[in-house]
Amino acid sequence: MAKDLFANLDLNLLRTFIILNQERNMRKAAERLFVSQPAVSKALQRLRDHFDDELFVKTHHGLRATEKAHQLADALSPVMDDLASAVNHSAEFDPAELDVTLKLAISPFFLAGIANQLFNAIRAEAPNVQVQLLNWSKSTIQDIVNDDIHLGLNYTINHAPKEIIQKRIIEDRFKGYLRTGHPYDKDYLEIDDGVEFEIATLIAADWNSNQSISEKMIRMRGHDPKIVFRSELPSAIIDVVKHSDMMFPGSSFLNLDTHPGLRSLDIYFGSAALDTDINAFYHYKNRNNTTTLWLHKLIKTILTADNPGLSG
Repeated sequence: MAKDLFANLDLNLLRTFIILNQERNMRKAAERLFVSQPAVSKALQRLRDHFDDELFVKTHHGLRATEKAHQLADALSPVMDDLASAVNHSAEFDPAELDVTLKLAISPFFLAGIANQLFNAIRAEAPNVQVQLLNWSKSTIQDIVNDDIHLGLNYTINHAPKEIIQKRIIEDRFKGYLRTGHPYDKDYLEIDDGVEFEIATLIAADWNSNQSISEKMIRMRGHDPKIVFRSELPSAIIDVVKHSDMMFPGSSFLNLDTHPGLRSLDIYFGSAALDTDINAFYHYKNRNNTTTLWLHKLIKTILTADNPGLSG
């Protein structure tokens, strides 16, 4: 008969396990649990003995979860969320009571444009949190799966794993950006006009790592795009465009319309379908998590308020 691991388990240890899995750091876990680090170490040893697994291994960067820990976290996190909801069913969620580190990964296409407003909005409602706004990277999808990132913000990603929810927030609208004084004197740009320009494009992991949307659209029209500069840094793109005749196709959420040294153009893509929906990304098990739902609502409010003309 299989050993009943639940019968003699101190359920307080499960909360310690969940916090350790989220923080991957003994000191931070102790702070969140309001106990000493030796107390967390003792609880971890009891968990190791109970599950006959190391669960978390020390590295130079903190704690690394074992495969057994990943399996336990995937199974336990939604159960613990449901348990918390059941216990607190009569209490309204209050972000002011949050005392955690919130990690959000955001595409470079709009991170710089919304960072200040998003930070201030979060802190206005949750003054005790630490906010980490991270650039969406090649590891972000796995970080969301591992609960290392609370929520991500990016365009549609077709290869995202099935356990990650992509929830549409708003449609983006691309604009073209030229230096002030550029010889092109129109205030709009047809996609076929793109062949007239050397183009600088922003690299965004998981979305256009190999080919930018501008390249794709121009090639669809039977032209060869002149992509001469690519960077992961919006600041590098802006600096190069301000000192050249290149054109930069970028998100309207970068808020560059009034940037000194640049002017914006509306881009018309004709009948071509342009999928630039901005989506929130989070693990399926967090679909009813109150913090996740609050962050999603807050971000949607910010994006739709900034661009009321775009469809939300």
